[in-house]
Amino acid sequence: MVFKVLVVDDSTFYRRRVKEILDDDRELEVVGEAKNGRDALEKAEALKPDVITMDVEMPILDGISAVKAIMEKRPVPILMFSSLTHHGAQATLDALEAGALDFLPKKFEDIAQDRKDASRLLCTKVRLIARRGIGLKRPSFRSVEARKLPDNAPKQAFFKSSGLLSGHKDAAKQPTVSSVRASGKRYQCLAIGASTGGPVALQKVLAPLPENFAYPILLVQHMPGTFTTAFAQRLDTNCKVKVKEAESGDILKPGHAYLAPGGKQMIIESSGSVKRIAVVDADPSDKASYKPSVDLTFNSVARAYGGDVLGIILTGMGADGREGCRTLKERGATIWAQDQDSCVVYGMPQAVAVANISSKNINIDDISDCIKTEMR
Repeated sequence: MVFKVLVVDDSTFYRRRVKEILDDDRELEVVGEAKNGRDALEKAEALKPDVITMDVEMPILDGISAVKAIMEKRPVPILMFSSLTHHGAQATLDALEAGALDFLPKKFEDIAQDRKDASRLLCTKVRLIARRGIGLKRPSFRSVEARKLPDNAPKQAFFKSSGLLSGHKDAAKQPTVSSVRASGKRYQCLAIGASTGGPVALQKVLAPLPENFAYPILLVQHMPGTFTTAFAQRLDTNCKVKVKEAESGDILKPGHAYLAPGGKQMIIESSGSVKRIAVVDADPSDKASYKPSVDLTFNSVARAYGGDVLGIILTGMGADGREGCRTLKERGATIWAQDQDSCVVYGMPQAVAVANISSKNINIDDISDCIKTEMR
């Protein structure tokens, strides 16, 4: 299947550059270009693309306003391009709240050191969110309560989306559950990893948790550094638990969530009963690891807490988190995964499900309630 793409940017040069990259992919075809948000609305209506790439800052009608209007009229998967600045991060989070599914830095040199790798990542992201065609407006950061649709409501239409394990039949063996019975297991920590689609998913999981939540929460979201700062601030504003971007020396406290800084690695260190965070520079020679990496953080969580952990893998492309979850499970930890239907990209959760590491698949709308039941 060839996915039709609409490229939206006020720069003629940038539109041409993106078009050349996407047209080189045999699964993608750029069917139109738009120079501002208003033009994008008209082209989206006329061309009916399967996916849209959208600049955040544009004249006449900006990208955030365009996303809102498109999601109101005819929802389409949208990938945002934004600058790696604090303002750009805030605007991108606003766009995700409005319904965009994912984002990339506008400067390709910020995506990857190698131009071919950057082009490959762009095409991969566009293909993946195109497969996640949607028929209903995405839940926003503020729409954190699960919304149950009546039986006759239009259902969310989507293609089978996947990460690196696309189409693996074993992923369907584990049914989705909407509730859990408390196991009575002892816990000391909640650890959550996410990537594509994670900002909205994390908000839905964290916002309903009570202020007196009895455990520290560790969050690893694939994001650039300037974005994790802004994202932690936004989560802290919208959640009852305290949320901050992790810093070296932070002592883990109940009812506090610590977000791994982008471009760094978050390691948990143990000194008796005291658990501290160490934020370390990513190894420049390690091109395979994400920065931050769910695997690296979860492995350190296993060393610090043993099996007294509930680990959850949310939506995201790739398989980061699988080996960290495997280590946790070997120590006796409980591992859950977000179910396929509610993922933007079913890659990371599928990786732990296919490897038989996760014990439950749970819809994003139900994960928070399940946490409160299991960790009460």
